[in-house]
Amino acid sequence: MTQSYNAGLHRFAIFTAGWTLFLLVAGALVTSNDAGLSVPDWPLSYGSLFPPMVGGIFFEHGHRMVATLAGIFTIILTVWIARRESRRWVRYLGWSALGAVIAQGLLGGLTVRFLLPIPVSVAHACLAQAFFCAVVSLALITSRWWQSELPQIEDSRSPRLHTWALLTVGAAFLQLILGATYRHKGLDILPHIVGAAVVLFMATWTTRAIRKRFSGVPGLRRPAMALATLVGIQILLGAGAFWARVVTRSAPQPMPEMVWSTVVHLAVGALTLACAVVLTLCSYRLVPRVSALHPAASQERAAL
Repeated sequence: MTQSYNAGLHRFAIFTAGWTLFLLVAGALVTSNDAGLSVPDWPLSYGSLFPPMVGGIFFEHGHRMVATLAGIFTIILTVWIARRESRRWVRYLGWSALGAVIAQGLLGGLTVRFLLPIPVSVAHACLAQAFFCAVVSLALITSRWWQSELPQIEDSRSPRLHTWALLTVGAAFLQLILGATYRHKGLDILPHIVGAAVVLFMATWTTRAIRKRFSGVPGLRRPAMALATLVGIQILLGAGAFWARVVTRSAPQPMPEMVWSTVVHLAVGALTLACAVVLTLCSYRLVPRVSALHPAASQERAAL
């Protein structure tokens, strides 16, 4: 499998993933600084490609510039994958990432044209997270490790690791939806707090399952420990961001402590979701489905 490894493609996928994380930070700075309508038109900014970068225009137009480059990098990555990648499903994932970044740009335009409607703003925020996870996935599956010959491990316990991992991803993404809705003033804080507890529970049980069943498998143990660490940090950051928001509520404008605590909280949330996705992919790479390990048994069950 290593014959299809392309070091340049893999490195560019990593770079695109890093730039996408920077894009998420730029977007969070727009929301945290209440700069979403600092530029009232789209796709131009005050009818210009380069308006004066002052006040909220710096955050909003800067975000658009970062997003434009993210789109260009994704086009390059997708075309590169389409030309060099032999695995069809990887090519499909590349095209899906390109479709996501195009849709993300359109949603960004709609948030401006319709004056920040909550559903569109939340969809814009959540699609950005999904796009980030897609690019991180491309970085993983184009790596030498993924394409090398790896031992396949059977998981005879129930619930299976795949189930725990998928539920953790679902809980993390739902939590991001709740966080985005709260940030855009569509919900109170309580659902977000409950969501944090659910993510903590799922991440704890998934990590516990890996520690008990696959403690000697670095490809599972390392992302599991990274996930547990990120969830712990994220909960502390969430408490700090909420405290900063409360103590600066009467301020005439967004204060730096509130802005940066919220931005870091969002960035670590994106990394937490991406880590859960990586763990899920690794579980499918190293722990195949029962049908792959025992095809005869699966055929017998299908016949019944």
